[in-house]
This record gives sequence, structure tokens and C-alpha cells, in this order.
Amino acid sequence: MSGRGVRLLLWWLLALLVAGGFAQAGRWQLARMHEKQAVLDDAARALTRAVPQPLLLASDPKRARAYDWAQGQGRILNLTLWLDGQQREGVVGVRMYCVLLPDFGAQALLVDAGWRPLGGDRVLPEFGCPSRGEQTVRGLLAPPPSEGLQHGAPLAAAGDRRWLAARMDMAAIASTLRLPMALAPRVLRLDSRRQEGDDGVMAAPNERDLAILPNTMPPERHLGYAVQWFGLALTVLVVALLLTIRQLRK
Repeated sequence: MSGRGVRLLLWWLLALLVAGGFAQAGRWQLARMHEKQAVLDDAARALTRAVPQPLLLASDPKRARAYDWAQGQGRILNLTLWLDGQQREGVVGVRMYCVLLPDFGAQALLVDAGWRPLGGDRVLPEFGCPSRGEQTVRGLLAPPPSEGLQHGAPLAAAGDRRWLAARMDMAAIASTLRLPMALAPRVLRLDSRRQEGDDGVMAAPNERDLAILPNTMPPERHLGYAVQWFGLALTVLVVALLLTIRQLRK
């Protein structure tokens, strides 16, 4: 093989390697798009049906990543957990979680009682989880917020029976708070629609919503990135083809 033929072969090997890497990145973005769209569809079905399921369903390991509308009774412990780094409409704040001991269930349940903005002084809101005996709660059973790539202690004391969590590590939370039972793998996100007669944690003065992917990219963004990666892969192949034609014409 001539020197020119060797150079062309090396160019094509490099072009195919680079294009293959770009295409793989595009396929990953498409996979994430389908995963997130499936999550949104599952949550939409649960919200559309809105048939209350028992809180006991939160402990089902087979539905740890699923969504169900649920309602039940239990006792709220005098503990308040604030989850740091939570966004709402582009504003960073904290989410308040309370510990519910259901009347029927083998595991305690974290209840998402809503979002509050957090100022630059990093002072946590004064309001905490109300301990008023038996309470009725309703909302969407959902997987807890992703732990992400954060390291270090998952939560730290922030005052009397108040805690600030960097991530939702269920086992660490149960151990640190010395709960009488393990935590269910899902959390209950309180109904965003406030109703007359709501009491206790249902009346918590926080901003509530049922946004499913508030801190991550939506499926449409992943599709856009996938198109860009595939476009780069095609561009590399087109450039390699043009260079080959130019060399052959010489």
C-alpha cells in the first residue's frame, strides 16, 4: 500500500473512532430522554386516575421507582428535615420533609411538605413539622430526589430537632434521626391543591407542587443534545469523505 493509502486509512480510522464516540453520546441522550418521558407518563397516569391507594404501598420495593396517588392517617414526629439545593422556577431553596408513622405500615414515611426559598444568609425557615397527634395526609407517592454526585455527610444538625440534608440517603436519615422503624423507599409529596379543613402538615405554609423533574433536564433537552451529537458525528464523516476525495484528485 502506498504512503497516501496509509494516510487515508489512518484518517478514516480516526474519523470512525471520533464519529462513533459522538454517536454513542447521542444514543445515551436518547436513552435518558426515553427514561424521563416514561417517568413523566407514569406520574401523569397516577395523577389522572387520582384513586387513593393506602400509604402501605410506599413500602413495596417493587414499586420503589413508580408513582401512586395515596391517602392515609398517621402520626407526625416532632422532627423537621430540610433538603438543600432544591430549585423551583429557577430559584434555589429548601424542601421541608416530615416523618410520618402510618397507622398501617411497617415503615416510616417521609412527607414532602413543600418548598421555601433560601436567602444568601442561609438561615433556615422557622416553621417546622407540626406534631398534632393523628393526621390525615394525601398526595403522590414518588421516588425521593436523586442523591446526585454529592459526597460527605448526608445531613447535619441545624438546631433543636431540625436537620439540613445534602441528599436523600434514607438509611443514613433513619439512623441519624434514630427512628423507631426504617424509612419507606418512596416519599409522599403532599397534594398541591389546598382544601378547606386541611390541618397539621397539610396546612404547612410552604409552596407545594407536584413537578416531577424540577432539578433535572426535561426530555426535550436531552433530544436536543442527541441531535447535536449525531450532527457532530455526521460532520466528522463528511469532512473525512471530502478530504479523501481531495487526496484522490491529487
